[in-house]
Amino acid sequence: MHVEDLRWFAVLGETEHLTAAAAALGTSQPNLSRSLRRVEEAFGVPLFEREHRGLRLNPYGRIVLEAARAGTAAVDSAQLRIGALLDPESGIVRLAFLHSVATSLLPDLLKAYRAVGPSAEFALRQGASTGIVEDLESGDADIGLTAPRPDPERFGWHPLEQQRLALHVPPGHPLATRRRVELAAAADEPFVGLQPGFGFRRISDELCRAAGFVPRLAFEATDLNTIDSLVGAGLGVAVLPSSAIRGSDSGAVAVPLAGVQSRREIGMTWRLRAQLTPAAERFRAFVRSRPVIST
Repeated sequence: MHVEDLRWFAVLGETEHLTAAAAALGTSQPNLSRSLRRVEEAFGVPLFEREHRGLRLNPYGRIVLEAARAGTAAVDSAQLRIGALLDPESGIVRLAFLHSVATSLLPDLLKAYRAVGPSAEFALRQGASTGIVEDLESGDADIGLTAPRPDPERFGWHPLEQQRLALHVPPGHPLATRRRVELAAAADEPFVGLQPGFGFRRISDELCRAAGFVPRLAFEATDLNTIDSLVGAGLGVAVLPSSAIRGSDSGAVAVPLAGVQSRREIGMTWRLRAQLTPAAERFRAFVRSRPVIST
C-alpha cells in the first residue's frame, strides 16, 4: 500500500461510488479496485459494504477514512515544507547566534542579505556557544555565528570579525585615563562577567589567567550589554569586545587592552557531515564572500 492508495481511498470513501471516484481521480475502475484491495489487505478487513447501488463504508472503513484524510494531509504538508527548504530563494535558513552579536554583527548580515535574497526566511535561535554547537549537532540549526571556534574535526569555520578587546571601567576610575592598559593592572578589581558556559567567559578567564590572576566575580550576567551597564553603575570592571556594545550610554569607559592576544574572533560555523539546504547554502556562500571585519 502506498500513500496514493490512501489518497484514492479517501476519494472513494467520500463518494461511496466506484464509477464517480474513478472519474474524479482520472483513472479506470479496475485500477481503483486494485488500489482498494491493497488498502483492505493492509488493514486485514473489508472496508465497504457492497450494495446494489454502490458501496457504503462500514465501521472499519470510517476509521480508515479518517486516518487517510489525516495521513494524506500530513504528507502534503511535509511536501510543501520540503519544497520550501529546497528553494534557495525563499527557503528557511535556521541560524543560531550568540547573544553578543544580536545588536551588531547579526542585524548587519541579515540586512545585507535581504538586499540579494529578499524572499529568504530565517528561523533564529539565540544562545551560548555550547548551545549553538548542540543546535548544529541536533539539526535544529543549519549555521551558527559563534566564538570561539568549535572542534575543527566536526565543524567548518569562516572568520567574520576580529574584535579588539578592552577593559571597561566605571567613570572616574583610576584606569579610565589610560590610553592602553595591561590586564594585570585590574587584578585586584571586582569583575562583572558572563555566566559559565558562554564562549566569551572562557576567553576572558583565559586572558586573566595569562595575566597571572583569577578574577573575583561581583556578578555573572547573560549578555554583554548588561555587563557594560553594571560597569557603568560602578559594580566592577569587565573585559569586553567594545564593538559588540552599540549605542551604550552606560558611562563605562573602554580602555584598550595591551597585548597581541587582546582580540576576539567571531565566525560562522556549520556541521561538516551535514548537508545544508539550498537556502542555507546560499546564505553561507554570501557570508563567505564578505571581507573579515577588524574592529
